[in-house]
Amino acid sequence: MKNIKDYNIDELKEELKTLGEKSFRAEQIFKWLYVDKVKSFDEMTNLSMDLREKLKQNYDICNFEIIKKLESVDGTKKYLLGLSDGNAIESVLMEYHFGKSVCVSSQIGCKMGCKFCASTGIPFVRNLSSGEIVEQILAIEQDTNSKISNVVFMGIGEPFDNYDNVINAIKILNNPKGLNIGARHISISTSGIVPKIYQFADENIQSTLSISLHSANNKTRSSMMPVNNTYNIEELIQACKYYIEKTNKRISFEYALAKDNNDNLKDADELIKLLKGMLCHVNLIPINKIENGAYTKSSLENIIKFRDYLNNHGIVATIRRELGSDINAACGQLRRQNINSE
Repeated sequence: MKNIKDYNIDELKEELKTLGEKSFRAEQIFKWLYVDKVKSFDEMTNLSMDLREKLKQNYDICNFEIIKKLESVDGTKKYLLGLSDGNAIESVLMEYHFGKSVCVSSQIGCKMGCKFCASTGIPFVRNLSSGEIVEQILAIEQDTNSKISNVVFMGIGEPFDNYDNVINAIKILNNPKGLNIGARHISISTSGIVPKIYQFADENIQSTLSISLHSANNKTRSSMMPVNNTYNIEELIQACKYYIEKTNKRISFEYALAKDNNDNLKDADELIKLLKGMLCHVNLIPINKIENGAYTKSSLENIIKFRDYLNNHGIVATIRRELGSDINAACGQLRRQNINSE
C-alpha cells in the first residue's frame, strides 16, 4: 500500500483525481498530516466518510515508533526510529539560539564507506521514501511538542544517492500549507556525487549545499572517502564552481580534522590554494572517535590554529559546535549499537 506522505501537494492532487475527488482536498489532507499531525484517516473529520474509506483502502499513513531516545546534557536528543518494515533509522534533534534543528537520515545504511563515519559498516538496505524522510521531523515534533525550524540532511546515507526522494521531501517540507520549513533553512550534505551537484544547481532550490571535503589532495581524500576514486577533487571543485555560478549561493565545505592525517598547516595551505576566490565557507569538524575507527580527533589547540590560519589567508572558517558527544551523536552510532545488541 502507498504511503500518503510520499506525495508532494501537486502529486496528491493528481492522486485524488484518480479517486474521483476534487483536487482541493489535497490541501485539507496536507493540513491534517503536517499541521494537525493526525495518525489516522479517521481523524480527518472534514473529509466525507466515503473519502476517508477510499484513503484507507489505498494508502497508509507513515507513523514511526520511537525505539530508543537518548538525551544529552546539552539538550541534544538522539532518536532510533522504527520503520514499518522492521528496519530502523536515526535522527538527531539539536537546539540552537535560532531554533530547533533536526539531522535526518536519507537511507537505511550507506554505500559510501567513508572511513571516519560511524555509518560505515552498517549494510546498505534501501533508500528512504520521501514520506519516511519527512516523518522523522513529524515524529520528533510530536515527541517534543515543538516546532522544527531547520533540517539538515547529514544523517545516515548519502542524500544525492537518493536524489529524487530527497528533492521531493524538500518540496513537502517547504510547502506553506504543511510544515512550512523555509528552503534556506534546509541544508543538504553530499560526499561529492558530481553529476547530482550539477543537477541540484539546475533545480533552483534555495536550500544550502554542503560538501564533505576533508582533504585538498586526492591521495588523502581517497584514503578517507572512496567516492574520491570515482569523482576526484578537480571534478568536484569544477561542479562546485558551476553550482556557485548558477545559484550565486555560498557552499559550505565540511572538513573533519583527524590527528596527523589532514590537520597540519601544509594541509591548510593546500586547502587555501584549492578554495581561493570561491564563494564558500569551511566548517571545521572535530572528528568523532568511532569503534574500530582509523582516525582520532585533532587537539583543540590544533583545530583553533588550523581555523585561524585559514581565516588569516582569506578563507572563512569556523569550528562546528560539538553537540551530543555524551550520547554518541555521530550518525550511525546508535543504530550500530542496536544492531550489535540484537
